[in-house]
Amino acid sequence: MSAESTAGPGKPVRYAGRRVRVELLVWAAVLAAADLAVKVTAEALLSGGRIVDLGVINFRLLYNPGVAFSFGAGLPDWVIIAATGLIIAGLAWYAISSAPTMTRLSRAGAGLLLGGAAGNFIDRLDGRGVVDYLHTGWFPTFNLADIFVTTGVALFVLGAFLQPRTGTDT
Repeated sequence: MSAESTAGPGKPVRYAGRRVRVELLVWAAVLAAADLAVKVTAEALLSGGRIVDLGVINFRLLYNPGVAFSFGAGLPDWVIIAATGLIIAGLAWYAISSAPTMTRLSRAGAGLLLGGAAGNFIDRLDGRGVVDYLHTGWFPTFNLADIFVTTGVALFVLGAFLQPRTGTDT
């Protein structure tokens, strides 16, 4: 595309592409920060084995040294950190480079996915594992970042299949 191509009234395509990339990263950072803030609160309120029972769901503090469903919990910390870091870097590269051509729904999904992944990754760096605090009794204990990742993947896929690509759908 030439520099004269526009993404809307008076907006060159390259600037629109830069804007959606920055928006994606900002939203991911905000979501990661929110997740980490909730985890700090959960640790403060649920330490010492305290459980808050709300019936269908309860809050209890657990640390997951592995990845999803504690897979890999027996591996050394550095292996989990390196592997998840590489996966997140690949996802981030793809999301950032593809953001201008993604649908809004897919970009929202990518932001949720990156924000949740970053929140869990940062949380993991202290060596204790990821802080989990939402417990149902019938599903593994999870956290807000896990909800972001799961919802993000669903929105990303739905956006890719349900909406036509229009170049820079802003």
